[in-house]
Amino acid sequence: MGGVNSFLIVLIVLGALATAAVLVRGLFVLASGKDIGGRKSNQLMFARVGLQALTVLFVILLLLLMRQGG
Repeated sequence: MGGVNSFLIVLIVLGALATAAVLVRGLFVLASGKDIGGRKSNQLMFARVGLQALTVLFVILLLLLMRQGG
């Protein structure tokens, strides 16, 4: 496995962990009932979606590199 592939795998794992952390944080904010207007929950949701998109992009890139034998 090449150095770029290993680097992408690390980025994928970090992205997945960051996404999970934001998800859990959002669940705690939602469960606390203190975010009446939903502003904080909305911010966390956008952060989670962005992290998910970035992680999926890394997965696609890794798959393309592996397909080319890289």
